[in-house]
Amino acid sequence: MSADTTDTESPVVYHPGSAEYDEHRAGFQLREQHQPAHVVAARAAGDVVAAVRHAAEASMPIAVQATGHGLANPLAGEGVLVSTRRMDSVDVDPGAGTARVGAGARWRDVIEAAARYDLAPLSGSMPGVGAVSYMLGGGIGLMARRYGFAADHVTRLELVTVDGSLLTVSEHKEPDLFWALRGGGGSFGIVTALEMALVPVARLVGGGLMFDLGETPEVVSTWLRWTATMPSQMTSAMTTLEISKRHMAHVQIAYLGSAAEADELVAPLRALKPAYDGLQEIPYRRSDTVFSEPDQPHAYVGDNVLLRAIDEERLRDAIAASAPGRPDRSIISVRHLGGALSTPPRVPNAVSHREAMYLLCVVGVVAPTTKSNAARARALQDELLARWSGTAVGSSPNFTFGRPDQRTAAEPFDAERRDRLLQLARKYDPAGLLHPSFVIA
Repeated sequence: MSADTTDTESPVVYHPGSAEYDEHRAGFQLREQHQPAHVVAARAAGDVVAAVRHAAEASMPIAVQATGHGLANPLAGEGVLVSTRRMDSVDVDPGAGTARVGAGARWRDVIEAAARYDLAPLSGSMPGVGAVSYMLGGGIGLMARRYGFAADHVTRLELVTVDGSLLTVSEHKEPDLFWALRGGGGSFGIVTALEMALVPVARLVGGGLMFDLGETPEVVSTWLRWTATMPSQMTSAMTTLEISKRHMAHVQIAYLGSAAEADELVAPLRALKPAYDGLQEIPYRRSDTVFSEPDQPHAYVGDNVLLRAIDEERLRDAIAASAPGRPDRSIISVRHLGGALSTPPRVPNAVSHREAMYLLCVVGVVAPTTKSNAARARALQDELLARWSGTAVGSSPNFTFGRPDQRTAAEPFDAERRDRLLQLARKYDPAGLLHPSFVIA
């Protein structure tokens, strides 16, 4: 069902050569940037409608960007880029336990607004990421094993389709789109806002334990065995990376329970005497300290596989292949899944591969302007992920960083969901004008 728009002002449009044009096309990913013919700095849904109608009438490609963390399909010298960064409103209804989130809102905006009422969103590890694009990809966050995918908690969306219609999408209105948008990405239109259910969480026990792999190599096997015994209140990951020329394993922990319970559960890891122990009870406002990821723009490539089980020897080989000393930095991250992630929501959605118990992601940090550097990083990434090709059940759209035609990891959707998503994409974008970050293939 179409919704009326009352926006009467013309959209703000910027062209190449202006500072505003460069500002709005810039994003967190520095390896590539959109190079559109026009940038529309949208302030409201009406601006998006006007931009899409104009582009569609001229058969111009259309892309949307809020923060640019997942940029993978940039416009190259043509088309319209709709910048939603100004559409960053967050309205919390504490009685209903929901938040209406604008297309440009970052997780930090939602976290802060919800925290005033001792509520929290199912946000990811980096608070600077755009909330809407994250949820369109499924969303595996800090409380995922307790509450499931972030997409499972979306209750309503507002969508501008390529024909310029502004639709309200929910369980009862446009149910096919409601299924597709929750986990199926942005191939069906531009989401201008969505409503999500919040959870009653004000605090958690979170932080990281840091181990020197040269001194404590057994942390890999210990963490893997440890995850098999954890309750759903415990969500954790292990990331291996270079810090000050040392190869380190960073075990990231988010536990929904008391500090005393967390201490008891984490005791087997602490018995290995970490070089750093940052685990403590924190307000959810400080949940960024769990992963402590860099929040400054940089260039990177990455891909992932979803696995039912992890072969320890194969993981050790992958970690060794990414050790310091190589010409390019490579980061390996393994996230423990299962728990509520394995349970489909009451209203089905497009999220696939819920049987996976681990997500293995390889990210290469590259120089923004050096193609050979990016090619080497991609080659190492492909080499490491290829070792899991026979056992992978799929991959996650949220952890794919790079052009769609360069992906070699497993499919993000099972065959039935992929076919249904392709049919819907052709229905709502028959001319293929949309340039979503994640392309259904």
